[in-house]
Amino acid sequence: MPKLAVVGGHSVLGVEYPWRSERTEVATDRGPVVVADAEHVVGLQRHGYETYRVAPAVDHAANLIALKDLGCERVLAIGSTGGLHEELGVGTFLAPDDFIALHLGLSIAEGHGGEQVPGFDLDWRAHVLEAWSQHSDVPVRDGGVYWQAIGPRFETAAEIRLIAPHADVIGMTIASECVIARELGLSYAAVCVVDNPANGVAAEPLTMEEFEEGKRRNRGRLLQALAAVVPALAESA
Repeated sequence: MPKLAVVGGHSVLGVEYPWRSERTEVATDRGPVVVADAEHVVGLQRHGYETYRVAPAVDHAANLIALKDLGCERVLAIGSTGGLHEELGVGTFLAPDDFIALHLGLSIAEGHGGEQVPGFDLDWRAHVLEAWSQHSDVPVRDGGVYWQAIGPRFETAAEIRLIAPHADVIGMTIASECVIARELGLSYAAVCVVDNPANGVAAEPLTMEEFEEGKRRNRGRLLQALAAVVPALAESA
């Protein structure tokens, strides 16, 4: 039976996933990757367990190759994001159906193979949303555009004014993972958690304290939702 992969970021950084698992190091040709391996689910911290990697330094290819080597075919990604509009406040959960990442020149293919029509797996995404609605009381907005910034710094208020008319949430990792997942033949869908208003959206400038507080406030709801949804998804992965 294929395994389900759950990839988390800042929203669950430093905490254990809410299912019994064992830390395992997977060897890949790009270096070792540490995962939380369970019978039907593999959890992965994209920024690392023992050593933290900032967003531009995350080796998405190594992470996803490790998941595929462990028998995963579907990926549920959790992304920490900034809300680009006032109505997308802290605590909003959103499943994007498209992304913008114009700066990415990302591929694991050395020859032909990187050419692709990118995007989330819409069938798998619909399955995630159905399971989430049936098994969790945390609402998820269906649809929206994810803008991938370069990072690791946050954006200026002027940059956000440029970006906001074209997207709903902003982060630093989801589009990269989605591109590589498609090259590897992995079905990929994401649920984004708004941990902060994007810089310039609120009346006051964003602070790092505000970002950390938003993560703290959202973490319990996210882990509770994953504890309910992941077993259901794993049964049908």
